[in-house]
Amino acid sequence: MTTNAAVDKTLTVPNFQCGFRHRASESLTLPGGKGVNIARALKNLEQPVVATGLIGGRAGQQIVGGLARENILSDFVRIAAESRTSTAVVDPTTMTQTEIIEYGPVVTAAELKTLLDKVEYLAKGVNAVVLAGSLPRKVPEDFYATVMQRLRPQRCYVVLDSAGEPLRRGVRGRPHLVTPNVREAEDLVGHEFHDEQDMVDATGMICEMGARNVIIKTPHGCVARFTRGRRAHVYRASIQPLERVLSTVGSGDAFLAGFLCARFEKRELPDALRLALATGSANTLRYGAGVLDAADVKRLFDTAEATELEEAPAPR
Repeated sequence: MTTNAAVDKTLTVPNFQCGFRHRASESLTLPGGKGVNIARALKNLEQPVVATGLIGGRAGQQIVGGLARENILSDFVRIAAESRTSTAVVDPTTMTQTEIIEYGPVVTAAELKTLLDKVEYLAKGVNAVVLAGSLPRKVPEDFYATVMQRLRPQRCYVVLDSAGEPLRRGVRGRPHLVTPNVREAEDLVGHEFHDEQDMVDATGMICEMGARNVIIKTPHGCVARFTRGRRAHVYRASIQPLERVLSTVGSGDAFLAGFLCARFEKRELPDALRLALATGSANTLRYGAGVLDAADVKRLFDTAEATELEEAPAPR
């Protein structure tokens, strides 16, 4: 579910500098927003997926049309306001990227209720629901917690992938999994991380806030805490850095898609983390969030490793 879907445009601009006129050497336009990116990556991993959320105006039509061309099933709620556009400028000479992201549309209470009804209906036929991305304007910051409350009778696996206040309040809805990056996790627990132990401690704090399982993503790995019965298992996972990447836009979304794919295939947790890292890494070899080649994922899987760090009592 992507409440703040977007038209994502990626421009390749060698030697990009602010304040100058440039010509893009390449341009790619795709439907976007975190949930859409995750859906695309799952589709590329040959997993069945349905994209839903809010769309409006010509940009909304472009999002739905683009997903149809990619053979990704979608069932969105249409709203009166125009969906947003996001632009990423990638400089291949310096390996840097600049992202410009619009705030998104204003959404009414009636449109939100329709989305809640839609997600509850779709959840009856799925194994997992991913609540992803930022919230549009005028949407209550506890909206994700409200969605989880509606989904509780369905007994599906709920993942929350957001940031800031929507993540902070959403964690109280007891999602099965949250997947912040380092900066998002630091903001959630209220202090910076200086070493791996700080991240391990943070996974425990986030579980105490309400999340049942936590993965904190780092540039070339992750630290994860999973609860099994009355015990919590903590893992460190890493992958060999690539010599050259095209774009890191959407690699975190691809990471989550890889983890969900492994979960659907009932792999053990260490292998699930390795597959997540391989999928996120494969995304950096292509332009476009969630765009990847399954053959790259298979090859990169062998360069990833995961180790259990400790076992501790699970938070109450």
